[in-house]
Amino acid sequence: MNTSQLENILARFSQLTLLVIGDYFLDLYLDIDSTLAETSLETGLEAHQVVRTRTFPGAAGTVTSNLRALGVNVIALGVISEDGNGYELKRALAATGVDSASLIASRERATPTYTKPMRDGRELNRLDIKNRTPMPHVIEDEIVTRLRDSVSRVNGVIVVDQVQEANCGVITDRVREEIATLTRVHREKIFVAESRERIGLFRDVIVQANTREARRATGLQDIEACGTKLKQNNRAAILTVGAEGVLVFDADGCTRVPGVRVEGEIDTAGAGDSVCAGFTAALCAGASLPEAAEIGNLVASVTIQQLGVTGTAMPAQVIAMQRTREKAPSRN
Repeated sequence: MNTSQLENILARFSQLTLLVIGDYFLDLYLDIDSTLAETSLETGLEAHQVVRTRTFPGAAGTVTSNLRALGVNVIALGVISEDGNGYELKRALAATGVDSASLIASRERATPTYTKPMRDGRELNRLDIKNRTPMPHVIEDEIVTRLRDSVSRVNGVIVVDQVQEANCGVITDRVREEIATLTRVHREKIFVAESRERIGLFRDVIVQANTREARRATGLQDIEACGTKLKQNNRAAILTVGAEGVLVFDADGCTRVPGVRVEGEIDTAGAGDSVCAGFTAALCAGASLPEAAEIGNLVASVTIQQLGVTGTAMPAQVIAMQRTREKAPSRN
């Protein structure tokens, strides 16, 4: 794919609307200045002094932020609480232009939150708030209803199954089954799923996984064997293999899409979500699977250069990365 082809695909992104269903977290950054440290009179322990707080949509919200930066219209479907963190999450989504009207707010659930203390630019131990009890059936019913209502209004669906505990997040067994049913009803739509712990349970969608997730799901070590097995029950499978890029598994077999070389310090947090956003949007815009994977790689190559925050990439940055790559001497 050359720059002109890339530009043509990216130009169609603003005409797309994607539904992102899954686990929305609030990413709460606490910036600590170590020079201001105090000692607690009560405990004798060091008291970190927070000089700034920053909030961003996390997990499924990382995907929506990437999509919005690329110019894609986004509808969010997930479950939050009627609490302060839920308010901050909705505000963070609104700041990026995400349509959050389909988010379900319930006092029966906590707003999933990743609190990230950052001391002098480096992340300390993270503090997590998650739901560790099964999703109530009444909320599950509402998720399914809103999912059915939304699919006809979008070009594609991204499923983000972030919560490790089974049936405690948005993508319960029942919701996953409903997604499989909808993919068969709406064959013309693009459905892409990513899951930390259960990617092997999805059916009739395009699945995306990293090497750990793929090996866990299949019980296999050879990564190409993993991709072949994941493809069997799905439309296609793409496996992210770090700096080596992406492996695409479809009816034609396995296609290796090389990674984009990046110099200097990098932060790979959220890189898979960046690939997912770029890949899915490109597919919805008419790209082939390998072309879409290449665009996903380009998006991730921009975001991983943004340190201390889960980054995003705008079309101009993606195009600039492609031009840089075209000018680079061949390593062959």
